[in-house]
Amino acid sequence: MDNKTRTMMALIGSFLLLFVGMFRILTESMTFTSLFVAYVFSITGLFGVVINGVVLRRLQTKE
Repeated sequence: MDNKTRTMMALIGSFLLLFVGMFRILTESMTFTSLFVAYVFSITGLFGVVINGVVLRRLQTKE
């Protein structure tokens, strides 16, 4: 598997983490543990989207 495919898979996974975390936050449930996990998912998903987007852009300009 080449770097571009691996980066695309990581970007999709990060989008999914971000989506699940934001969905849980926006549904306004009051369970503390699940809400904490939702914040962790959202933050790590956002970092992953940004970092993998930058890496993918560099890979596309390199070719």
